[in-house]
Amino acid sequence: MQVTRRQIISRGLAGHCPNCGSHTLFPTGAHFTINEQCANCGLKFNRGEGFFLGPFVINYTVTVIGFIIPVVLLSLHGVFSTPVALVLAGCGAVLIPILLYRRSWSWWLMTYFYFLPQKLPGNVDAEHEGAEE
Repeated sequence: MQVTRRQIISRGLAGHCPNCGSHTLFPTGAHFTINEQCANCGLKFNRGEGFFLGPFVINYTVTVIGFIIPVVLLSLHGVFSTPVALVLAGCGAVLIPILLYRRSWSWWLMTYFYFLPQKLPGNVDAEHEGAEE
């Protein structure tokens, strides 16, 4: 089974496992927890120390560029008063990362495996599988 970059992107945008495409990134009913590995193919989602920083950076970037900066610019152009802009920016800074938590993990895994597709079990040659373990 060869997992293509196109499949990695489509699975990442859909919130599915980048290796097999199963909907197994998150346990049912737990919004802020990611499964250790895919229940279907065994792919480890958390790849080690500091791996959680990827979703953090994506969340921060989307929040700042997609919400905070536009609110500040609209305030500077007189659309909002400064107090209204501060309240909107504060609420957005808290709510947007909460709402995007799952998406940011999915987007991070998509980005990681897009650039390192050889790390997916579906792309490991059978003869090289024993050498990487």
